[in-house]
This record gives sequence, structure tokens and C-alpha cells, in this order.
Amino acid sequence: MELLQSTLIALQLLWAGDAALWSAIQISVKVCLLALLIASPPAVLLGFVLASYRFPGRRVLIVAVQTLLALPTVVIGLILYMVLSRQGPLGSMQLLFTQQAMVIGEAVLAFPILAALTLAAVQGADSRVAETARTLGAGSLLTAITVLLEVRFAIIAAMISGFGRVISEVGCVMMVGGNIAGATRNITTAIALETSKGEFVEGIALGIMLIAIALVVNFGLALLQGRGGLR
Repeated sequence: MELLQSTLIALQLLWAGDAALWSAIQISVKVCLLALLIASPPAVLLGFVLASYRFPGRRVLIVAVQTLLALPTVVIGLILYMVLSRQGPLGSMQLLFTQQAMVIGEAVLAFPILAALTLAAVQGADSRVAETARTLGAGSLLTAITVLLEVRFAIIAAMISGFGRVISEVGCVMMVGGNIAGATRNITTAIALETSKGEFVEGIALGIMLIAIALVVNFGLALLQGRGGLR
């Protein structure tokens, strides 16, 4: 009963347009989308290259990507903190505790997911697609585009997975963002803060928005995939 009452109050807060809640939501979505926009092109390119070509160091790169998948996010946050701090190599840019630092952190988190899933998608593609493109006179770039278009839904799914990871991230963004109200406080760091203070209503409201965002994003993927994605 208490949970139901808290949920109803949380919905009322969202409906009323609570400034602190909607600020955290806006920051989360903005930072996540920017991180994906930055990480996707190089990650997809790397995944395609690793799947399509054999070259010295290829296996090392694949292992590195797979290792980054399992690397704890707080470790990534710690490394970025040291790099961006005043004593770090990029300290002069004064990026620590800013949204830009959060974007960098989330882009680093999304990169291995996008690269690994693109690698798997291209490896699983029908080899005749590339062969046909070459037979018809396509160069390397056009062949690559043809193959990537063939596996476009798998790449979109990879982007959704990357989005899911970064929008639910706490440790890394808190370390490099600082959880500053109205500036770097996003959904997950706000949930952690409000829960630690015993303010469960705000935490529930933000949790509802996380679930809603996940539903919207995945429903959008299903629409892009056509009727088959809704089965």
C-alpha cells in the first residue's frame, strides 16, 4: 500500500513538472544521445574492419574490445578522473565535473558494446552480399556501406544496447560529473542521492522515467524493424 501511494505521488510530481526531476531527465537524455553520436561512427567502423580484414594485431584488438566490455565502470571513471583532473594530461581543459566529461565517459562506455556487436553482426552476414557488391564493380567503401546496410537492424540494436548501458550508468558519471544539481545531476545519480536521503518518492519518479525511456527506445526499434519487430 505504501509503495502504491509513493508511486502515485511520484506520478503527480512528474505531471506537475517538478523542475529538479525534469532537469535530471533532460541532462540524462542529452548526455546519452551526444555520447552515442560520438561513439557510434568509430565503433561501427572498428567492428566492420575487425570482421572483414585480417591484419597483424587484429586478435589483440578484438581481445581489447571484449575486455572493455567487462571492465567495471568505476574503473573507467577513475581513469578518466585522473586524466581530466588538474594534475592530469587534460587538466588544462577544465572538463572535470561538467556535462562534457559525462559525455566522454559515456562514449567510452558505449564504444566497446557498439564495436563488439557490429563485429558479430558483420561476421554473421551472408558473405555473398560483399561478393556480389564487388562483382558489380563496387569499391571498398561502397562494399562496406552495402554490408552495413545489410546488417543495419543489428547495428541499430547495438546502439539501443549502448544507450541502455549509458543511461543506466551511475559510477562513472558520478565520478567525472560530480552530481551537481542543475548541471551534471542525471537520472541515475539523482536516484542514488534521493534514495540515500530516504526520499523514495523522487527516486520512484525518476525510476519510472527510466523505464518509460527504455520502452520508447525499444518500441522505436521495433517500428524501424517493421512488423517483424513487433512479433
